[in-house]
Amino acid sequence: MVSIKTRGLVKRFGDLVALNQLDLDVEAGELFFLLGPSGCGKTTLLRSIAGFHIPEEGQVFFDDDEVTQLPPHKRGTAMMFQSYALWPHMNVFKNVAFGLEERKVAKNEVEKRVNQALDMVQMGGLGSRKINQLSGGQQQRVALARALVVRPRCLMLDEPLSNLDAKLRVEMRTEIRRICKEFGLTAIYVTHDQKEALSIADRMAILDGGNFAQIGAPEEIYRNPSSKLVASFIGETNFIPGEITGREGEYFSVQTAVGTFSGRAVGFLEDPAAGAKVCLSIRPECLSLSDQKTATNRVPGHLDQSIYLGEIAQYSLKTGQSDAEVIRISELNPRRIVRDTEQTFYATADSEDVVILPPE
Repeated sequence: MVSIKTRGLVKRFGDLVALNQLDLDVEAGELFFLLGPSGCGKTTLLRSIAGFHIPEEGQVFFDDDEVTQLPPHKRGTAMMFQSYALWPHMNVFKNVAFGLEERKVAKNEVEKRVNQALDMVQMGGLGSRKINQLSGGQQQRVALARALVVRPRCLMLDEPLSNLDAKLRVEMRTEIRRICKEFGLTAIYVTHDQKEALSIADRMAILDGGNFAQIGAPEEIYRNPSSKLVASFIGETNFIPGEITGREGEYFSVQTAVGTFSGRAVGFLEDPAAGAKVCLSIRPECLSLSDQKTATNRVPGHLDQSIYLGEIAQYSLKTGQSDAEVIRISELNPRRIVRDTEQTFYATADSEDVVILPPE
């Protein structure tokens, strides 16, 4: 296991600053995810840590060793790419053995380690198979075995599951976490799939324009996003603009166009004062649909859409004349589905689930 840290990392492509003075600490044995919108710098950061990009400024450390100028093969890393990059003219065994043969490992040791790696990814006994005889999930396992067989100090994964169907993605993300934890690997994982990150990451970083928007455990980032960008990127949410009117204990009162809310302030450098413009973030699953009016934390409206999916019911509550003025509600384990479009309903939430964010 190896810890990884960057200090003041800067990477430019012409006039574009892809990484802007980034400081990152990844603990030994940690499964760390990098997420963010397209062009935010997540793949550039991964490739800079792996050694495929040399930064213009800053340092990269593996434990206490500076590796900033070292090429990838001297950093002891292994990389898994989105395309798998398997050689179709080689069978499974030769694909996995390639890195060891390049390192001039003895033939008997190559055979032993390749078989161990294939067993590790549940591909034992399939070494003679051709690549074009494998399913997408099996090819992904071969690519993972090839990365693991060289016994890397850390594993780098660049959207490795994006070419798989939904069922295989769920299966393989669990498998990747199992292998990383079982063999004590430090791993840095780039993905655009929020569910993937939330389900298996120890910690994650959200990037925006070459900067870190927030770093934390999945549940911390989901429950306590530091900004509108983070709240909208991780999961689904409803935004309601408003103004601070007061405070009672840990909760702030916010006046909005659809009523008064009580909620938690998150992402402010200091507590917002009365009159401050803010934005509420309320997750759809934190809202309940009711025909009873409450004093606070309620949005009135008429049902625009009702969707029943068995384990969940999804509602769109239209709160104004504009199609944009819609509140989304998700009800788990629904015992009935509401379809009345004439009656006034209320979307209600607990104060703990109303997150007050800076407006920008």
